[in-house]
Amino acid sequence: MPEEAAVQKINVRCCIAGGGPAGMVLAYLLARAGVEVLVLEKHADFLRDFRGDTIHPSTLEVMYELGLLEEFLKVPHDELRELSAEIGGLQFTVGDFTHVPGHCKFIALMPQWDFLNFMADRAKRYPEFNLRMQAEVTDVILEGDRIIGVRAKTQLGPLEIRAELVIGADGRHSVVREKAELEVETFGSPIDVLWMRIPRKPSDPPQTFGHIDSGRVFVMIQRGDYWQCAFVIAKGAFAGVREKGLQAFRDDIIRLQPFLRGRENELKSWDDIKLLTVVIDRLKKWHRPGLLCIGDAAHAMSPIGGVGINLAIQDAVAAANILAPAFQRGTTPGTIPVMDALSEAISPPEGALPAAIAMGLTPALSDARSAFANTPREPKLGTAFLRRAFGEGDARVQGRADSAAAPARTAHARSQEPAYSSVTEDDLASVQRRREFPTRMMQRLQVAIQNRVISRVLSASKQIEVPLVVRLLRRFPILRRTPAYIVGIGFRPEHVETKDATESRSDWPKV
Repeated sequence: MPEEAAVQKINVRCCIAGGGPAGMVLAYLLARAGVEVLVLEKHADFLRDFRGDTIHPSTLEVMYELGLLEEFLKVPHDELRELSAEIGGLQFTVGDFTHVPGHCKFIALMPQWDFLNFMADRAKRYPEFNLRMQAEVTDVILEGDRIIGVRAKTQLGPLEIRAELVIGADGRHSVVREKAELEVETFGSPIDVLWMRIPRKPSDPPQTFGHIDSGRVFVMIQRGDYWQCAFVIAKGAFAGVREKGLQAFRDDIIRLQPFLRGRENELKSWDDIKLLTVVIDRLKKWHRPGLLCIGDAAHAMSPIGGVGINLAIQDAVAAANILAPAFQRGTTPGTIPVMDALSEAISPPEGALPAAIAMGLTPALSDARSAFANTPREPKLGTAFLRRAFGEGDARVQGRADSAAAPARTAHARSQEPAYSSVTEDDLASVQRRREFPTRMMQRLQVAIQNRVISRVLSASKQIEVPLVVRLLRRFPILRRTPAYIVGIGFRPEHVETKDATESRSDWPKV
């Protein structure tokens, strides 16, 4: 029977479960503010289809405030300035983004993996940022009522992370919130969504739009050389759709959008069609001592309006604004024997994988001893201190999705537990208070649209009558600004208040 791998132990100030938009943006902001952070992402890369691919004006404004907007807009994307729809052959504009406040008056359509890779690459400029791919959180570590860390499984064996604060940002099926036994309120949804790709031709309409007809809702998002399509169905109806056969499903698409004729055959099997089970839920309490949930882990959203990714990012900004100053109140971040960790990394026990290599730090450690000898011994600098000793430019191993690695403060079995954080439960409650109002408002709006509009359309057996609100939107263009503001900006937009800690490091001694 093979010997079980030893549990690898790490201490860090903040551990974030989940490398999605909420987790990655919060990690960037905390690292930028000088807080050591480790992100655990269970996948080997960020390449997953049919995730939130809309970057709204509120998020683009955050990019501007961080000084990243110019770089960000160089990443290939499409710009959506209007939302259009069609009801029974009548076309109209739902939302006009050209009047929203901020520097970008459009929605950027960008694959989520490009957004996450961009944020990870920019975060790696800060020595406090660490990202470990293929590290799946499986449980939380409790001490009394307080969560003091998480357990994860990796390719190198089991991993235990002790942290002053754990952030649950691992999505709507969050392991963290389940293991923490946080109570979830579910509001139900009458719909599910089938996602697919259909090739796009230059002669196709340029805009993104939705088509509403008796019993059917079909949304097409322009993605350059293809359409990202959403076919809305009644909750639990997918089995019935499949029973009718793939050709019947293709025929439904052509009836809704005749200009796609011939391209429906690109849907060669049901494997080309992905089911999204729509859920709207929200935690009653987003936190407990040592833990805070944000993004979909705190509140799963409907795909209506594509607002989920942007609400998650707004959560991250608000959390950083509150938590970064809390981390900086002066509590010593644990009692990790940095000297022992460094020694073990350079001279591991016989047959053991060097900790620095296992954790993704530079394998070129031949000069580490002399670098360490000539560097002021300040254990409180943690990962930043070790990376300066090793040479900041080489302190990463490039992996899939340009992943960074976990912190250098790898603790062996006799390492002590970290001290409790200066982050209090009042700080965590402040994040929830700040973000709960916009979450509730957006969820109420989504529930109303689902129940009063979409479910009625799906159950209709005759031509849909054009609603009064649509006739008003067509007649009075100024009214289109309101839906655009709600979707593009939201009910409580957040702004970056944290400072870049590297600005105060210019007087650090050079290594």
